Amino acid sequence: MRRIAIIVAVIAVIGLGLFFATRPKPIPVILKEIAEGKVEATLANTRAGTVEACQRTKLSTIIGGRIEYLGVKEGDKVKKGQLLLKLWNDDQQANAALAKAQMTLSAKRSEEACIAAVNAEKEAKRQSDLRAKGFVSASREEAARTDAEVRRASCNTAKADIAQAEAKFKATRVEQGRVALYAPFDGTVAKIVGELGEYSTPSPPGVPTPPAIDLIDDSCLYVKAPMDEVDAPKIEIGQPVRITLDALPGKILTGKVRRVAPYVSAVEKQARTVDIEVDFAQPAEAGKLLVGYSADVEIILAGRDKVLRIPTAAIQEGGKVLVFNADTGKLEERPIKAGLANWEYTEVLEGLKAGERIVTALDKVGVKAGANVTPDEKAKAK
Repeated sequence: MRRIAIIVAVIAVIGLGLFFATRPKPIPVILKEIAEGKVEATLANTRAGTVEACQRTKLSTIIGGRIEYLGVKEGDKVKKGQLLLKLWNDDQQANAALAKAQMTLSAKRSEEACIAAVNAEKEAKRQSDLRAKGFVSASREEAARTDAEVRRASCNTAKADIAQAEAKFKATRVEQGRVALYAPFDGTVAKIVGELGEYSTPSPPGVPTPPAIDLIDDSCLYVKAPMDEVDAPKIEIGQPVRITLDALPGKILTGKVRRVAPYVSAVEKQARTVDIEVDFAQPAEAGKLLVGYSADVEIILAGRDKVLRIPTAAIQEGGKVLVFNADTGKLEERPIKAGLANWEYTEVLEGLKAGERIVTALDKVGVKAGANVTPDEKAKAK
C-alpha cells in the first residue's frame, strides 16, 4: 500500500508539472485605467486644406502688346493705385494728344461764338428799342433779331462740339487704361509672367487671358479646407476650430468658421466635399505664414469637462470593450453606452466605472473575451 501511495504521489506531481508546463502563458497586454477628463465632439477635414490670402487677384491686360514698362519684381510690396506694368501705346498717346487739342480748340471756338451771340442779342434789343421810338425801320429790327438767333445757335453748336471733344478724349484715356495694370490694393507681387520687351498675346474671345501679375494681400490670411459632405449639416459659422500646419509642427492655432460653401464640390465621384473657410483667432500667434501652406482643421462641435472617458481605439464593433479582471486574470467583454466622441477619446455614460482597466491594443493575436492576460509593464498605456 505504501508503495502504491508513493507511485500515485509521483504521478500526481508529474501531472501537475505537465499541466503547468503546457498551460498557455498569459498574453501581455496594454491596459488603460479609466479616469475622468475632457471629451470633445469634432470634425476633421478629409483632405489637406490650404492657407489663402483674403485678397488675391491675377491681373492681365485687356489687349495684347509689347511690354514697355515693368515696374515691379516678384516679392515686391506695392501700394494701391501703383502702376505695375504697361504695354507700348504711343499710338494711343498720340490720339489722346490730338483729342485734347481738339477739345481746347472747341473751347476757344465756343467762347468766341458765345461772345458774338451775347453782342448780337444786345444789338437786337437796341434795335427793338429804336424801332419802338420810330428811329429805325421794322426790317432793320428784324435783321438784328435774326442775326442774334443765328449767333446763339452757333454758340450752342460750339458747346456741343466741346462735349463731343471731351467724350473723344475720355475714350482715348479708356483705351490707354486697357494697356496698363495698376495695383487694386496694397499687397505683394507673388508672380510675374512676362519680361520687359516681350509681347503679351491676348486670348481668343471667350478664353481668359493668362495673368501677367499675381498680386496677394498677405496681411490677412485664412484657411480653406474640404469637409465630407455628410458632415456639412453639422458645421455652422462661428464654431471654434483648431488649426495645425505641417510648417509649424507641434503648434496648435485657434480659429473660427467664417464661411460654409453653399454647394458640394465633386472632385471625384467618391469624394464629394464642402469647402469651409476658417479665420485665425490670433493672427499674430501664427507668425509669418506663406500663402499656399498646407493646413488641417478640427472643428469643435461640443465639449464636456470631467467626464468618464476611454480611448476610442479601445472600443470594439458593437460598442463593447475588453475589461481586465484582476482576480481571474482574464478579459471580460462589456457593452458600454457612449456619449461625445472623437478620434482620440469617447465619453462613457454607462457600463464602466473609474479605476477599471481596459485593453487599448485590440490587434494583438489572442486578445479576446476569456483570454488569460497579464499587464504589459514595458509598454504602459499613455
